[in-house]
Amino acid sequence: MPGRPRTASDAAILAATARALGRVGPARLTLADVAAEVGLAPATLVQRFGSKRGLLLAYAALGPDAVAETFAAARESSDSPLAALVAGLTALTHEIATPEALANHLAFLQVDLSDPDFRHHALAQAQVMREEIRALLDAAVRAGELVRLQSARVARAVQSTYNGSLVTWTVAREGTLAGWLREDLDLMLQPYKPL
Repeated sequence: MPGRPRTASDAAILAATARALGRVGPARLTLADVAAEVGLAPATLVQRFGSKRGLLLAYAALGPDAVAETFAAARESSDSPLAALVAGLTALTHEIATPEALANHLAFLQVDLSDPDFRHHALAQAQVMREEIRALLDAAVRAGELVRLQSARVARAVQSTYNGSLVTWTVAREGTLAGWLREDLDLMLQPYKPL
């Protein structure tokens, strides 16, 4: 006899996990929070993921592919590699509407840094992000949007600008995160633009 059909895909559950994390943070997050967000019973989440830790590990494992997909979409939406770079980085923040939500997502970084299983996924995500940034910087140089540069070093600086912008916006709470990030990226990349 076939099993009952799934009423929510794993992708929908993990998207609900992201929303719930933004609302309550990792320490206060419960399976009931995610279940309510997606419209399932908490027991269903236990059956699929085993535990809160299992659910959060599955969410963390999505990071590298999600970053690659975000940058692929940004490339498809623009003929300008530089515009695609900014659009991709900005799109990575699309689920973060408030400073509180960002603070809750940043709290997940503590889990990433303190638990080797989570750190593995965080490191893979950071590496994919840096590779995507570097590829777009190289493309921007070929397109004449940027002058010749050491793309590996500048990619690291762009990634640091991205991460720093998130934190400083959370403290400053001025304007939108997307606008704040665009301004910081523009300033960071300005010296590499042709005169």
